[in-house]
Amino acid sequence: MPEAPITPAAVIELLTAEHILEPQEPIAPDTDLFTLGLDSMAMMQLLLQIEERFHLTIQPAEMTRERFATAGALASFLGEKRRLAA
Repeated sequence: MPEAPITPAAVIELLTAEHILEPQEPIAPDTDLFTLGLDSMAMMQLLLQIEERFHLTIQPAEMTRERFATAGALASFLGEKRRLAA
């Protein structure tokens, strides 16, 4: 069975369901995650959850602010990483 696509909504659900971010307002696909509190500790939690939920490992060199800035950017990066791994 093929895995479901990694969408901005899936990334937002992961961030909120796992309490990585606890925003006062709903997160939009283009909301800056760093302004919502995505810091080094939250990044470590996020990386662990990405491995568990999406079965992808992120290398340190891949962890750029650009890729993790928004749920949309992160979903695009993870989707591309999954396609390249297939």
